[in-house]
Amino acid sequence: MPVSRSSSPATGSPVTERIEDVDVSTEMQGSFLEYAYSVIYSRALPDARDGLKPVQRRILYQMAEMGLRPDRGHVKSARVVGEVMGKLHPHGDAPIYDALVRLAQYFSLRVPLVDGHGNFGSLDDGPAAPRYTEARLAPPALALTENLDEDVVDFIPNYDGQFQQPEVLPAAFPNLLVNGATGIAVGMATNMAPHNLIEVVAAATHLLQNPDATVEELMEFVPGPDLPSGGIIVGLDGIKDAYTNGRGTFRTRAKASIESLGPRRTGIVITELPYLVGPERVIEKIKDAVQAKKLAGIADVTDLTDRNNGLRLVIGIKTGFDPKAVLEQLYRLTPLEDSFGINNVALVDGQPQTLGLRDMLRVYIDHRIRVVTRRSEYRLARKRERLHLVEGLLIAILDIDEVIQVIRSSDDGEQARTKLQEVFDLSHPQAEYILELRLRRLTKFSRIELEAERDQLHAEIAQLVELLGSETLLRQQVAKELDAAAEAYGTPRRTMLLNGGPMQPRSARAAAAADLQIADAPCRVYLSATGRMVRAELVADAPGGGVIAPTRRSKHDAVRSAVDTTTRGDIGAVTSAGRLVRFSPVDLPSVPANSVHLSAGTKVEQYLALAKGETLVALVPLVDAPTIALGTAQGVVKRVAATELGTKDEIEIISLRDGDEVVGAAPAGDNAELVFVASDAQLLRFDASSVRPQGRSAGGMAGIRLSDGARVIAFAVVGASAFDAVVVTVAGSSSALPGTDAGTAKVSAFTEFPAKGRATGGVRAQRLLRGEDALTLAWVGTDPRAVGADGSVRALPESGAKRDASGQPLEAAVGAIGTMVR
Repeated sequence: MPVSRSSSPATGSPVTERIEDVDVSTEMQGSFLEYAYSVIYSRALPDARDGLKPVQRRILYQMAEMGLRPDRGHVKSARVVGEVMGKLHPHGDAPIYDALVRLAQYFSLRVPLVDGHGNFGSLDDGPAAPRYTEARLAPPALALTENLDEDVVDFIPNYDGQFQQPEVLPAAFPNLLVNGATGIAVGMATNMAPHNLIEVVAAATHLLQNPDATVEELMEFVPGPDLPSGGIIVGLDGIKDAYTNGRGTFRTRAKASIESLGPRRTGIVITELPYLVGPERVIEKIKDAVQAKKLAGIADVTDLTDRNNGLRLVIGIKTGFDPKAVLEQLYRLTPLEDSFGINNVALVDGQPQTLGLRDMLRVYIDHRIRVVTRRSEYRLARKRERLHLVEGLLIAILDIDEVIQVIRSSDDGEQARTKLQEVFDLSHPQAEYILELRLRRLTKFSRIELEAERDQLHAEIAQLVELLGSETLLRQQVAKELDAAAEAYGTPRRTMLLNGGPMQPRSARAAAAADLQIADAPCRVYLSATGRMVRAELVADAPGGGVIAPTRRSKHDAVRSAVDTTTRGDIGAVTSAGRLVRFSPVDLPSVPANSVHLSAGTKVEQYLALAKGETLVALVPLVDAPTIALGTAQGVVKRVAATELGTKDEIEIISLRDGDEVVGAAPAGDNAELVFVASDAQLLRFDASSVRPQGRSAGGMAGIRLSDGARVIAFAVVGASAFDAVVVTVAGSSSALPGTDAGTAKVSAFTEFPAKGRATGGVRAQRLLRGEDALTLAWVGTDPRAVGADGSVRALPESGAKRDASGQPLEAAVGAIGTMVR
């Protein structure tokens, strides 16, 4: 050790300088290890007992010391940050505020511990400055900090030794599993997923009762993470690995649904996103994928998120693209599907360890047992102290005159205390307590109260002694408190768990944009009696080169109209206002060919732009179709050739008179027959060849001659070979409210009605009974099916009634009549 001497410039006396030679590598190694230990233990990793990092623990403790309870007002976040920084946390205000903000974010923690008031940020934006936000403890935070004044945990000095802080919080619920954790230390990191409080408590209770429980048994209670943002977890193998070994990976997906966005517009609506993924990030990635031509079929993206309705991200789909295929590409190319890597690293006895599910629960349970034990010991000591004082006071009350005489005869307090101890055989605390007692307590009622308090203290002490002497009772008490926390702060599961296949790299899952388009395959479009449209795919490779139609019939609803076409073909929709709307069925909901459920269809008014009061009458083919026949409520008939329809999306197919409307439409060749049914129970059938085709702007010609006050309620086209057609009529009172009068119905063979000339009155279709003044419903065709307003099937009378017979009573009101799916 070299030593040199020199003189002080001021005094001239010699000054000894000490210089030590230190190896640089040894110094760097020691300094780095000290730094690493400080980061691991004091900053980045949570404690496995309360699931908190030091800064989070200090924030909650200091807020509890400040009295910021949920039943009191908020205070400025800057004040909380200042208190924590000045007393407990020897670092800057920025990390303290960042930790405070995360404790208040509902999308970061499954059970937020701070009740924030103001802008505490979002998934896409940071919070406001601490001078603008306010905070107080959330109710669950009280469960983490309760009983700190009962010696339940050890306290350690703060950074300068002036204040005390808890080494760990009591933590009435397993916060590490419930809220998860994330942090980057030196040479290690932690990334824990949040879980459902109710499920975690159930698993902890099971482990309390069954210390040898396996991970598989615990997973019956905790099947997987429960993320604050909800979403869907796909694949449970990685979760099982994490619960077993502490490390694993799983996929999270957004919760999406395919909905109708308006007339002939379909979109994908996102209501839940993967954990810590914001809508702006999703929108940006979608735009990048579209611009890079990696993703096709996206028309627009709109963020409709608000505080009232929550997250709502609407992705419009272009016509001709399969929304399901586009959604799959969105999962593959955007953060709508994300991966989460679990790395359960936490501090156990001051050392970082990788923990599985059972290990985390075991560490927490051991901690809670110690907390309950220390709390019970503290309470036992306090109650024994109180009992000792009460017993001394009772002794004094029994001979109060002598107590007063001893005190009066004493020169000072010290002498009085000594005499009391000697005369009444009291201890020092008992004598001191008697001397400090007010005279008002020395009454008869005070004695009764003291005796009751003594008996109660004896009972409570016995309970505490029994609790401390039994490991089983201690575990039962811990389980009871866990159940109370779950009941108070638990919420239902938000994240859906799906057992999917193994994860594939994104490069291997890329698909061509052309694959997203819907193939132009044969299909049949149905219009139901209750106003829904659905598309059924047909199988083109049937034996003999034909088309296999659906075989299973829908259990509800009935078909008003059906058209065979292709997915990308055009068909026409004839409305009551005399319009023909040309559209492609590509965006209609698709159902399997062998299982057609009309209830799966979309409402007509949501798919076609119909005016108020306008209804869809029928669907008609536009390719290789004969003329289209129409009948109106005022008895007008018209046939329009398909060549007159042009190519416009919307045209006027008939010029209607004031107050008139179209009641029926269907393709009609020259060899077909046209049928009118009027409200006065008259039916007219005549040859379609008697109606010459007209241009689309023509107003038609007389079809049926109506009596005063009558109107047409049904118009149909019957083919020349349809000898099995029937006529269904329903009679009732025209003054009854719809759905209140079931009325009577009759089913007659179509051949019962003789053909008449066009523009005549026809023949009677049903004899009206007393109380009936009109036909309310009529239908002509094969395989009739009656339904109510909700699409449920109604029973009809057997076929075979005479054409002018009266009807049979119906069990329930009929809203519409159509045919079965075929």
